[in-house]
Amino acid sequence: MSLQMVSTVSNSSLLQPGFSLLNFDGHVFFFGQKGWPKRSCPTGVFLLDIKQNELKMKPAFFSKDSCYLPPLRYPALCTLRSDARADEYQYIIHGGKTPNNDLSDKIYFMSLVRKTSKKMTFQCIEKDLGGDVPEARYGHTINVVHSQGKSMSVLFGGRSYTPLAQRTTEKWNSVVDCLPSVFLIDFEFGCCTSYILPELQDGLSFHVSIARDDTIYILGGHSLQNNTRSPNLYKLKIDLPLGSPAVTCTILPGGVSVSSAIVTQISDTEFVLVGGYHSDNQKRLVCNTIVLEDSKIEIVESVSPEWTPDIKHCRMWFGCDMGKGSVLLGIPGANKQLIPDANYFYILRCKGAEEDKEEESITQICSQTSSEDPGDSTPFEDSEEFCFSAEANSFDVDDADTYNEDDEEDESETGYWITCCASCNIDINTWVPFYSTELNKPAMILCSSGAGHWVHAQCMDLSETMLLRLSEANVKYFCNKHVDLNKGLQTPQKVVCLKKQPMKPLRKKKTMKLSTSMKKSFLRRLFE
Repeated sequence: MSLQMVSTVSNSSLLQPGFSLLNFDGHVFFFGQKGWPKRSCPTGVFLLDIKQNELKMKPAFFSKDSCYLPPLRYPALCTLRSDARADEYQYIIHGGKTPNNDLSDKIYFMSLVRKTSKKMTFQCIEKDLGGDVPEARYGHTINVVHSQGKSMSVLFGGRSYTPLAQRTTEKWNSVVDCLPSVFLIDFEFGCCTSYILPELQDGLSFHVSIARDDTIYILGGHSLQNNTRSPNLYKLKIDLPLGSPAVTCTILPGGVSVSSAIVTQISDTEFVLVGGYHSDNQKRLVCNTIVLEDSKIEIVESVSPEWTPDIKHCRMWFGCDMGKGSVLLGIPGANKQLIPDANYFYILRCKGAEEDKEEESITQICSQTSSEDPGDSTPFEDSEEFCFSAEANSFDVDDADTYNEDDEEDESETGYWITCCASCNIDINTWVPFYSTELNKPAMILCSSGAGHWVHAQCMDLSETMLLRLSEANVKYFCNKHVDLNKGLQTPQKVVCLKKQPMKPLRKKKTMKLSTSMKKSFLRRLFE
C-alpha cells in the first residue's frame, strides 16, 4: 500500500464530510454540498478533477426535463443496471439530510443523457413508491441484487429524528436508530415491502454492505441505543422466484466491530476494508482483506500502510472508496490552514502501480454509508465519509469552466445558525424550539435595512402573534438595531395646510329711536 497527499487548489471548503461522488464514464462528480447551491453552480453537482495531485471542481448540468435534486448529505446510493453485466447504469439516491437539516424520504434516479468534450448533461427523475415506504433517514445503505433474471433494491439501517409524539423540549432534535427492517424495493412496479427478521435485533447505521448476485453482506455499524459497534457479520440472501420474494438472514462468524469503515474493490472477488472506528475515541488503523468466493466470505488482516503522524494523531478522519483499489482519506486541517473548514487529503492505493495501469474500467458493487454526522456523537465518533464510486482520473476538460467559490457570498452569513446581533444566543448545540411553528431550525425574519440581512425572531423578542402577522403581511421589518436609524432617515410626511376662511365682521344691530310721544303711549299701555 502507498499513501500520497493531494492538494486542494480551489473550493476546498466545499469538500466537507457527508457528500457523495458519482462515476459516469470514468468521470467522478461531486454531489451533496453542505449548504444550498449558489449562482455559479445552481445544480449543486460538480466534476471532480484531479490533475498532478491537484484537485479542482467544475460545474455540471441537468437537462430541462429533470426534477430538482437537492444537495443531500449522508444519503444511501448505488448503481442500478438492467442486469449484472450491463454497461449502462444509473444511480439510485435515497434519503439524506438537506441543508436545513431536514431528512429526505425521496428516491431519485440520476443518469447521464448527453456527453461532449466539455460538457456532460444529467437527467434526474424522482420515483414514487407504494406499500411499506421507508421513512426519512440517513446513514443507511442501499444495494441491488440479481436473482433468476430479476433485480431488486435492498435498503437497510440508518437514523431518523425522534417521532413528534415522543419529542421533548430537551431532546427536540435528537436522532434514533431506525427499526432493523429490511426493505425490498421493486422499481419496475413501484412497490416496496418491509421484512422483519429475527436475526436483526438492533438498528444499525454507518455500516458497510457488499452485494454479490443475490446476497448482501452487512459488516459493522453503530447502534445508538446500545452505543455499541456490532461484531456480527450478517448475510442476507434474497430469492426472487415468480411468486413472492424470500428474504433470509444468517449470522456468520468472523465479523469486525467497526463503524464508518471504507471498502474498496481490488479484484473480482477481493475487497480491502480501511479506516473507521473501534470506539468513540479510537480510530481503526488496521486494514483487512475480504474475499468472496462460492457464496462464502473470508475476512483476514492485511498489511497496513505507513500512516503519517498527522493521520495518527488527528482527532477524527473520514474518506471513501475511489475505485480501482484506491481510497481518499481526509483529516481536519484545524488551525494549520488559513482557510476555515479546510481539510488535508490523502490517496491510499491498496494495489501496485502496475496493476492500476492495467485496469481501465471499474465495476463498483460496494455500498457504504456516506458518513457519520458529528452532531449525533462525540468528535471521535464515526467519521463523516465521502462516498466515491470510481477512481478520480485526470480529465481533459477546459479549465475555463472551473467553479470559483470566491465569487459567491459567504453562506455562513445567511444560515440559520449565524450570530444575528450582539445579544444573539442561538446555538446549534443548545437550541430548542421557541415558537410552535419551529421544528429543527429557528424562525428568522429579514431586516430591510440596507441590502437586508436575516435575524432570529427570538432574538428580536417578537411574539408569535407578531411573527405570524409579519410573515403574512407585505410590510418591511427592521431589527432592533436598525429600527431607530430607519425612523431617523424617514422623510417627514408633507403636511397639507388647510386654508382658513376669513371671518365676516359682525354687523351692528340697528336700533330704532322712539319719540317722546311714542314712549308715553307705550308706558300708558303697559300700566293699563
